[in-house]
Amino acid sequence: MSHTTLKSGYAELVDRLNRFPQGAPPSDTLFRILQILFDEKEARLVALLPLKPFTAATASRVWKLDLVETSRILEALAERALLVDMRTRRGTVYTLPPPMAGFFEFSLMRVRGDIDQKALSELFHQYLHVEEEFIRALFTDGDTQLGRVFVNEAALTEANAVHVLDYERAGEVIRAARHRGVGMCYCRHKMSHLGRACDAPLDICMTFNASADSLIRHGHARVMDVQEGLDLLEQARDRNLVQFGENVREGVNFICNCCSCCCEAMIAARRFGRLNPVHTTNFLPEVEAERCNGCGRCVGVCPVEALAVVPAEDPNRPDRRRVRVDEDICLGCGVCVRACAREGLSLKSRAARVITPVNSTHRVVLMAIERGDLQHLIFDQRVFWNHRALAAVLGVILRLPPLKQALATRQFRSQYLEKLIARSSRSTKRAGAPA
Repeated sequence: MSHTTLKSGYAELVDRLNRFPQGAPPSDTLFRILQILFDEKEARLVALLPLKPFTAATASRVWKLDLVETSRILEALAERALLVDMRTRRGTVYTLPPPMAGFFEFSLMRVRGDIDQKALSELFHQYLHVEEEFIRALFTDGDTQLGRVFVNEAALTEANAVHVLDYERAGEVIRAARHRGVGMCYCRHKMSHLGRACDAPLDICMTFNASADSLIRHGHARVMDVQEGLDLLEQARDRNLVQFGENVREGVNFICNCCSCCCEAMIAARRFGRLNPVHTTNFLPEVEAERCNGCGRCVGVCPVEALAVVPAEDPNRPDRRRVRVDEDICLGCGVCVRACAREGLSLKSRAARVITPVNSTHRVVLMAIERGDLQHLIFDQRVFWNHRALAAVLGVILRLPPLKQALATRQFRSQYLEKLIARSSRSTKRAGAPA
C-alpha cells in the first residue's frame, strides 16, 4: 500500500520524524525500513513522544500507560538503540534520535540477529542513494548542517596549527569526552551487504558523551579509552580517511572516519558539493607551483574530487602539468597534503572563518529556523513543556543575529517572542553604550 494512503502507526511515526529539523521524507521505502525496526504498536507510541528529552513519567502520561509498563517499553527501545537513554543526576532521560545521525546508523553498528541487516542495508541504499530526496534534504536544506570536517592535524605547519581551536581538533574531542565508545562503521557495514565495501577499517566509528554511554550499555559500541581513540585516529589518517563529526563545539557525540566510496557524508559532498552539504574546516590546500609536478597522487585521495591535474601553462615546458584546487567544493581536510611526496601542497587559512554552533540546542534551533520548523520545536503538542526546556530554546534565539531572529519571530508568530527580542536588543545596546 502506498505511503500516501497508509493509515497506521508508521504513518504517525513519519509525521513525528518530520516535525524535527532533520526529517525523513515519506516514501514506501521508508515505511519498509520502519517496519523492520519497529512493530506497529511501538511506532504508534514513539510517534507521541516529545521532540525534547523526556522522562519515563512524561512518556507514561503521554501514552496513558502505567509507569512500570512505560519503563519496560522505553528500555526495550533503548536496548535496540531506537531511543537514547541518558543518565542524569535527576534520573534517566530519553530522547528519540533523528534517523541520521541516529537510529539508521545504530541499527548497523554491530552484527545483529534480531533484524534482517541485509534487507535493511538494501532499503537504506534505495532510500538514500536511489530516491535521494532524504539525503538531499538532510545535507542541503538551510545553511546549518548536521556535520563538519576536522582538519588532519599532521598536515598543518607550526604556523597555522596555532590557529586551530580545541573544538576543531578530533584528538581534543577524544580527550575531552566524558564517555568514549567505538563501533562498526554503519556505511561500510551497509555496503558489505551490497557487495561494494572497500577495505578501510570497519570497527572505527567513534561515539562520545551521552550517546556513547547509552550505546555502550546496550552493546552497540564498546568502551574506548583515550589512547585507543588517538591510535584509531592515526590509523584512519594513515588510510586517508576523513574525520567527519557532529557540527557543534561542545559535547560532540560522534566522529566518523569516512572513506570516499561508502560514507554518506562524502558521497553527499561529491553529489551536492556546491550546495555546501558539509561544514568545512578553516583551511584550503594551496599548490606550491615550483614543487608540484602534476603526478596526481593528491587527486586520487581527495574524497570529494576537489583536485584535478591540468596543464601548467608553462611556455618553457609545454608538457608540464600541475594540480588545480576547486575551492568551492574542497572540505579542507588536508588528506591531499599528506599524500604529496614533494611537499607541493600546504594548507592556508580560508578568507572567512567557518562558524560552528555552540552545542546541539544551538544547532537544532538554527536548523529549525532555516528549514521553517521552529514552530514544531516551540509548540510541541505532545510534550509537557517545562521552563528549563523552553528557556534553552528561547535563550538560543535571543543570541542569534537580527536576521535569524526576524525569521524566528515570523515562524513563531508570537508577540511574547517579539517583545523578548526587542527587550534583549535594548539591553544589549545599553550594555554597549559608552559610560
